[in-house]
Amino acid sequence: MRIPSRWLAVAAASLALASTAYAQAWPTKQPIKAVVPFAAGSATDQIGRAFAAKMQETLGQTIVIDNKPGVNGMLGAAEVAKAAPDGYTILIGTNSTNAALKYLMKSLPYNQDTAFAPVGFLGSVPLMVAVNNDVPAKTLKELVDMAKAKPGQVSVASASTSQLVSSAMLASMAGVSFNMIPYKSGPAAMTDLIGGQVNVFTADFGVTVPQHKAGKIRGLAVTGSKRSAAVPELPTVNEALGLKDYELTAYFAVFVPAGTPTDIINKLNAAINAAANSKDLQDKFAPNGFAIDPGTPADLAERNKQETAKWAKAIKDAKIEPQ
Repeated sequence: MRIPSRWLAVAAASLALASTAYAQAWPTKQPIKAVVPFAAGSATDQIGRAFAAKMQETLGQTIVIDNKPGVNGMLGAAEVAKAAPDGYTILIGTNSTNAALKYLMKSLPYNQDTAFAPVGFLGSVPLMVAVNNDVPAKTLKELVDMAKAKPGQVSVASASTSQLVSSAMLASMAGVSFNMIPYKSGPAAMTDLIGGQVNVFTADFGVTVPQHKAGKIRGLAVTGSKRSAAVPELPTVNEALGLKDYELTAYFAVFVPAGTPTDIINKLNAAINAAANSKDLQDKFAPNGFAIDPGTPADLAERNKQETAKWAKAIKDAKIEPQ
């Protein structure tokens, strides 16, 4: 049976009007769920909670944090990928979930490049190479010398892609072999670093800076391209080892399931930018070196494309095989 073209046109117009009306009414149906694909207390969790608290003031709707840690963020990202594209499920994404994972895993339960729509960039932060206070190395050069003298005996914790890749890159570029110990969460790895169960932990500033300043661990270097105002006493890895090309930073951004209406994405983006411009949120993260850098969904799409290429190269250079 052939359907008259005018009927199809009416149907299409009705669907468009319904979609627009839905987007205009959003968010009124229920609280918004923000999936954090890492454990409570992690850097992603701290940043996600702070932004969510400010965003809900703009949106007039509660945002509930749902921690779904596991497999370097894959479990949480997979949940968002299969969620309804209605604006009520968002992902607090990272370089792991939205750039690096497809190069670390042989297969993913979603297509990393097409499963999500970009909403807004939150910011980025370097990592700190830190050791337990009983480790004799007082500088990164001394730690590398120790690892060369004891191949495979210096234990290094990791609980995320950035932590794993930064340590593997360091080992590759310094010509050493570490004993890599995987953890389910950054806070658990930090607890063991403080307790001496592992020697080294390279992690986001949100996890390391407070402990370094409290004297519970010893920071040796930062992974950025320049020293950080948060810990100006620490050299970069390049400075400490005389390298030129070592640089790695973690980043955080909001994504939604592909197919989410543009109007909803724009409302979420406006809420992110309002949060980013709030003085109390800026004051909260400045001491930990988190650089807030909001923008448009298109800005995030381009940045994520560049970051994906960057992380692909970093993983290849670190000689990490997909699992």
